[in-house]
Amino acid sequence: MRYFFHIAYNGHGYNGWQKQSQAISIQEVIETKLSEAFKTPLTINGCGRTDSQVHASQYFFHVDIATPWDFDLIFRLNKLLPHNIAIFDIIPMDGKPHARFDAVQREYDYYIHTEKDPFLSRLSSYYLLPNLNLDEMAKAAALFPRYTDYRALCTTPDKNEHTLCYVKEASLYTSADGKQLRFHIASNRFLGKMIRIITGKLLKIGMGNMSVDELEHLLITKETPKLLEPAHPTGLYLSKVTYPYLDLPTRTEFCGLQQKDWLKV
Repeated sequence: MRYFFHIAYNGHGYNGWQKQSQAISIQEVIETKLSEAFKTPLTINGCGRTDSQVHASQYFFHVDIATPWDFDLIFRLNKLLPHNIAIFDIIPMDGKPHARFDAVQREYDYYIHTEKDPFLSRLSSYYLLPNLNLDEMAKAAALFPRYTDYRALCTTPDKNEHTLCYVKEASLYTSADGKQLRFHIASNRFLGKMIRIITGKLLKIGMGNMSVDELEHLLITKETPKLLEPAHPTGLYLSKVTYPYLDLPTRTEFCGLQQKDWLKV
């Protein structure tokens, strides 16, 4: 039978989601512990790839398990898995739904702090930029739902079947003291490093090193610039994944960043 697993992970210390031969990945760690629990090799399929050091506060993978179990699998896996990977729910599914291909929307959040804070160092991205022009950054963020071709904001556009992404929402938020920022974006799909590249452009606009018009010119012409300058991976979270048949609320109580009272710019 096929099962969807609802999980979250802190990506610091991992070389991304996808299993690789020369580096530790979240997929490999989960497969190892899941296979250990069932005493048979099991392969899992994730809802997407996250880069090295990128987090997921909501993530799904599916796995086919032929043998029923008579123990608390969530409890056992959470004991077996390291502290930075958590299992929330295990959902039996009819038929053969696919965790990656069936997803209709993915949402990401990128967190930035502009004042040094040792307790945010692995959860948020530190940029010593206290005087960012937030109004211009918000204007730039508002451009993205108006355009569908993101060829200009992808590291390897020719490796994709196409570069169309239907962005539903892109907004900038700030904390009450203005020392922390959150960029939120939702789309049916994202290209490689696209969100980090977008965040890098927003920061350039906030610093006055790029204009909103220049960013829009890239979206119109679809010309990939020679220098893309993606933002740091730390601070980026896959925060929600939605399916036509499955729309679970996020489990944000574990993450203080997501519980903050964010103000839309």
